[in-house]
Amino acid sequence: MSLCEESPDPDDSLVSELTGISERLDKHLGSLEVKNLLGGENDQNDAIVMIHSGAGGTESADWAAMLLRMYQRWAELRGMDISIVDYQPGEEAGIKSVTFELKGNYAFGHLKVENGVHRLVRISPFDSNKRRHTSFASVFVYPDIDDEIDIEINEGDLRIDTYRSQGAGGQHVNTTDSAVRITHIPTGIVVACQNERSQHKNKATAMKVLRVKLYEKERLEQEAARDKLNSSKQKIAWGSQIRSYVLHPYQLVKDHRTEHETGNTGRVLDGEIDDFIEQALLKKVV
Repeated sequence: MSLCEESPDPDDSLVSELTGISERLDKHLGSLEVKNLLGGENDQNDAIVMIHSGAGGTESADWAAMLLRMYQRWAELRGMDISIVDYQPGEEAGIKSVTFELKGNYAFGHLKVENGVHRLVRISPFDSNKRRHTSFASVFVYPDIDDEIDIEINEGDLRIDTYRSQGAGGQHVNTTDSAVRITHIPTGIVVACQNERSQHKNKATAMKVLRVKLYEKERLEQEAARDKLNSSKQKIAWGSQIRSYVLHPYQLVKDHRTEHETGNTGRVLDGEIDDFIEQALLKKVV
């Protein structure tokens, strides 16, 4: 209890003002504590994020699209720029996979804790019998370190295919074979870009993503023990999830690494995931 509240004749407006100041100070101190944790080698960098639907067919494809929207909203709330690099739609709804760039201060430092499998439980909108379904999607986050990468790529090791864009991006994107898919034959790594009208620009972006992936592969191979980014790439199914989003029979989002949870599922799916990110950083889950 504050001194104002202990006073025989407390000033309600002063109590309210001091309470507000205290809450703002607590929030500011919490933000500073989190910022101190963002001291990793690439934490300050932009991020390249990939989402893949997992076990569950159309359900999981729709869930992957919901996750994409969640991160888009999170980026908007933070004033970050997000651009879709590659978009593979699902057969009936949602997306099979999507790759996007996120530009903003400490984008990778924040989103690196999102690596892993995300699980959704809900009444399926695609099930005429209104049964409950469980869906999975994986999220992989890489630092955008293209300018710092010294990776030699032999043109003879590349297979470059062009095709017509399948994704959302405006009518002009779909009128020519401007999308580019690059396969790095020695490693089997495949990257694609269909974001731009220009085939040349799409190729440049795809090469950038390829360099990031090759750099990450080389870094992991050089380490004696694989770091957690690699070990998080588990089967996209039951038992490997880092976070569960339950919409039925109750409302709950729970992170299984930190035990942090909330019943306000709507806010989380609308991009308000900072509490989950902060708890993961504080508990050093990566």
